Amino acid sequence: MDSLQAMRMMRSMHRGDNSVVDRQLPPGTWHRVLRFARPYRMDLLVFLGIVIADALIGVATPVLAGRVVNEITGHGAVHVVVQIAFVIAGLAVIDALLSFAQRWYSARIGEGLIYDMRTSVFDHVQRMPLAFFTRTQTGALVSRLNNDVLGAQQAFTSTLSGLVSNVVSLVLTAAVMFSLSWQITALSLVMLPVFVIPARRIGARLQSITRESYNLNASMNSTMTERFNVAGALLVKLFGHPAAEDASFRARAARVRDIGVTSAMYGRAFFVALTLVASLAQALVYGLGGYYAIKGELSAGTVVTLALLLTRLYGPLTALSNARVDVMSALVSFDRVFEVLDLPPMIDDAADAIELPREAGSVEFIDVRFSYPTAREVSLASLEDVAVLDDAPSQEVLHGVTFLAQRGEMVALVGPSGAGKTTISQLVPRIYDVRSGQVLVGGHDVRTVTQQSLRDRIGVVSQEAHMFHDTIRGNLLYADPDASDEDLWRAITAAQIGELVAALPEGLDTLVGDRGYRLSGGEKARLAIARLLLKAPEIVILDEATAHLDSESEAAVQEALAQALAGRTSIVIAHRLSTILNADKVIVLDAGKIVEMGTHSELLAADGLYGELYRTQFERQAAGVEPLPR
Repeated sequence: MDSLQAMRMMRSMHRGDNSVVDRQLPPGTWHRVLRFARPYRMDLLVFLGIVIADALIGVATPVLAGRVVNEITGHGAVHVVVQIAFVIAGLAVIDALLSFAQRWYSARIGEGLIYDMRTSVFDHVQRMPLAFFTRTQTGALVSRLNNDVLGAQQAFTSTLSGLVSNVVSLVLTAAVMFSLSWQITALSLVMLPVFVIPARRIGARLQSITRESYNLNASMNSTMTERFNVAGALLVKLFGHPAAEDASFRARAARVRDIGVTSAMYGRAFFVALTLVASLAQALVYGLGGYYAIKGELSAGTVVTLALLLTRLYGPLTALSNARVDVMSALVSFDRVFEVLDLPPMIDDAADAIELPREAGSVEFIDVRFSYPTAREVSLASLEDVAVLDDAPSQEVLHGVTFLAQRGEMVALVGPSGAGKTTISQLVPRIYDVRSGQVLVGGHDVRTVTQQSLRDRIGVVSQEAHMFHDTIRGNLLYADPDASDEDLWRAITAAQIGELVAALPEGLDTLVGDRGYRLSGGEKARLAIARLLLKAPEIVILDEATAHLDSESEAAVQEALAQALAGRTSIVIAHRLSTILNADKVIVLDAGKIVEMGTHSELLAADGLYGELYRTQFERQAAGVEPLPR
């Protein structure tokens, strides 16, 4: 038995898992798998043809080797031996070419399937509601895009090819061996349990060790991920003890090392056991075959052929005994990918959706009621790392909200935490759909216009100004990929960050770091405003954009916001009430209801919740923050 064949069998044993075999797959899984494979059906046919041809060559070579031995021992013609040798050499060349062709088709089909599935999952996830991302473990989701997609791909490039190759090899090998000597072949099959049982036992133990190794590696990698990101590294430096951290990591790494050594030894034991049993079986063939050859019942060439074919008999039999697990493992990977694809996006364009006109600028809520989607509507238990999803109905968070922001007006939303301010800001760009009522932009129900045209008209700056791990240029171009450098400089100058960018050695090509950690909070906020200015939306939503800034940074951001809000409809969620004194309308929310509405002066005079909030905040904060300009 060659080492490559043994390693393939060992990997097959690794995948042996009763939980996989016993898993109930949804009806129609096979049909969905075949639909994914349909674009590659011609490639698959060629690929399987190559696999079959390779299996035929594998059986033909031992038969020809036996012919050579017979010609030599029988004092045959030299030219016949030479001809057979040339045929064997030719088959070897053909086999090598087929190996290259098989690998090419395998890569073409496999990478094509990976591309199709990854892009399908990525596109689908991009259309999922925001609640999906708030509930989902990022690592679990990325695993679907990587590990499960790769597992599904192996269904065609490894499992299917192995299944076909093993069946063809087994049938041909058994047929040829029985035709040569049914007695030796039958005895070889009787010995099969001696071959399979040790392999299964070692394979089962190796499977357990491998699973433990994966868990230990995942734990070690999780530790590194937590400590190596900016926030984790800072926390360790401020609160951690480097010596203790080092000792903890060394302990985890040591467990990974030890399990690696154990795994390597069990793998070697697996290989040695299979090789030993195969060698003993070959010895039996040589002994019994030699006996029959001396008696004149078999030729020497037949004995050699039987011995060589024997190595091709046990391998396929053992692999096929685990074929159900291999197939189910691949199908489970497909099913886990399909689970994500089957989650409803919840928000799709209507079939007759129209483009929202460019001049649309007003925002109106009409008796809007809203509750967030339940866990079962937007997530999977496996993506949240829980056994069962919470199926409790979500509570209504907005109760009959009605207001109008005219084109060019500034409308401020104020109220205690949890009042519904951010929820309102997410309904305008249709991050969620209302349960009842209407949200109108420019007089159009947001559900009747395309999402792209709606979001093109709206710009948002939140308190967490997210930046990708990219350059300043790359983060700005996210708003307008066609913007020129002149456009970029105009935007960053208007956002009051031009001098800072100009002073950087790399200028626009400066890397901002993971989530923009190389920038201060105020700098990130102003860069986010520059990004908004590049987008040039008709409607601007500010979700507590200055909530966590010091007075100096807030003053700079306020000046930048003056440019962003000029001539645009704006909905401002205010953390500091002193920033919205000039708002055309202040809407006071409490527990999802509008409890007050009016100008700053009118609401102070009414001495209601707004007046209470203003007085409480005014007593606590230092003076010096200017209101947003009009």
